[in-house]
Amino acid sequence: MLPLEGVLVADFSRVLAGPFATATLADLGARVIKVERPAGDDTRAWGPPWTENSAAYFESANRSKESVTLDLADPDDQAAARELARRADVVVENFRPGALDRFGLGHAQVSEANPGVVYCSVTGFGSEGGAQLPGYDFIVQAVGGLMSITGDADDAGGSPMKVGVALVDVLTAKDATIGILAALQARRRTGRGQRVEVNLLSSLLGSLVNQASSYLATGVSPGRLGNAHPSIAPYESLPCADGSIAIACGNDGQFRKLAAVLGDESLADDIRFTTNAARVRHRPELVAVLAARLALGDVDSWVERLSAVGVPAGRVGTVADGFVLAEKLGLAPLVEVGPGRPAQVRHPIIYSDTPITEYTAPPRLGEHTQSVLRWLHQEESR
Repeated sequence: MLPLEGVLVADFSRVLAGPFATATLADLGARVIKVERPAGDDTRAWGPPWTENSAAYFESANRSKESVTLDLADPDDQAAARELARRADVVVENFRPGALDRFGLGHAQVSEANPGVVYCSVTGFGSEGGAQLPGYDFIVQAVGGLMSITGDADDAGGSPMKVGVALVDVLTAKDATIGILAALQARRRTGRGQRVEVNLLSSLLGSLVNQASSYLATGVSPGRLGNAHPSIAPYESLPCADGSIAIACGNDGQFRKLAAVLGDESLADDIRFTTNAARVRHRPELVAVLAARLALGDVDSWVERLSAVGVPAGRVGTVADGFVLAEKLGLAPLVEVGPGRPAQVRHPIIYSDTPITEYTAPPRLGEHTQSVLRWLHQEESR
């Protein structure tokens, strides 16, 4: 049995944060019924690229689910949605706070009929002062400070940049999954459900770790350093003869080994570079010296030599390169979800006793409407 086998999830969420959380629950064995408006989840139209089913964007967050189309303004569809929520172990929604109340699907209404329900609400900015603000990953990256520490260094004339994927949505989805699993565990002890609230801004701030801590310790907001690290050097990408290499020296011993591989062990005894703190202070001089040495060889040869002595290093590659590396390392990053359907990224966690062995394709819009409605009606009639 999978860890969440027997758990029923009513998924009223759209776009990415909520659906990515419920896709994780589906991977873990939960039965996830995705309720879509008749026009479908917005991401079904977010292409290119397209698949024969919808858009690749939609497919990234909706595998192993059942799709039901319901018009919540229609009394019969509304009743079906309420019955689904009444039977669910978990309800996930990302409407604006209070929006589902008018359909009888708010937390207070659902929990009155279903006291054991774990009701997860995903918002952009919480249910208080930011309740009416629309939550989009790009906006939260901007206002939450992530863009201010992403991009070329300020003194290089760079500008703030968003991360190349909807990272805040993904982080929030993982927080939502953690919260849901914790609430399900608490229910095992108490028999009671509870509301789990996550929002994009809080998930972003919670993920800033050392950058947030730096601001809280000094009162000064950190700035952009490109690929450099504010507290470690060298910990950045550097040019070689045929591309860029990422080098991460986390301690003085690793730097000494780097200097030896580069053919100049005296670097490790240079007063400017003997300690990490010194290297951070003298980063520009350090980068100039390293770049001059690295330019004499190609990326792969440097990576091989550095890795052999335990210095973390790797080619700055593409997304395709990432999958090739994972395959080479035996991580089996891809899974099949059905004939003619694009492969999907494997669930990232490996379980020794309850391995995930099967994934099903993201559903077509309304593919399971009739079967789910029949099931709800049959259950209601008993």
